[in-house]
Amino acid sequence: MPKLSMKQDLNVAADQVWNLIGHFNALPDWHPSVESSELKNEGQVRKLALVGGGTIVEKLEKVNKDTRTYSYTIEDSPFPVKNYRAELTVHDGDDGCSVEWSSEFEAAGVPENDAMKQIQDIYQAGFDNLKKMFGQ
Repeated sequence: MPKLSMKQDLNVAADQVWNLIGHFNALPDWHPSVESSELKNEGQVRKLALVGGGTIVEKLEKVNKDTRTYSYTIEDSPFPVKNYRAELTVHDGDDGCSVEWSSEFEAAGVPENDAMKQIQDIYQAGFDNLKKMFGQ
């Protein structure tokens, strides 16, 4: 099962970044590919509408505000992955913080490298937008 971990350093306090990205329903606030998010099942499931069409249904697995981490799984998506589990964490850093987005999954219907590339591109788009939002 492929594992992917990407990290972005930001010259901003970790709590400031967590306040933006740390809520399960916050993806439309910072990820350019997500148009809207609708919470269901008492906030445990989010239905994401993607820019240009398509939806993703994700389930919140756990949140730890002390470590600024949440993990989730994908229940339904147009991406070529299955058994996808991811974690988003904001770490304290020397000159600000770092955002780490990691996951493990199985490729579905495409070669493993193609699935990895698609997920990497999604993470990078989010990181690039965070850099822009925080003036980096």
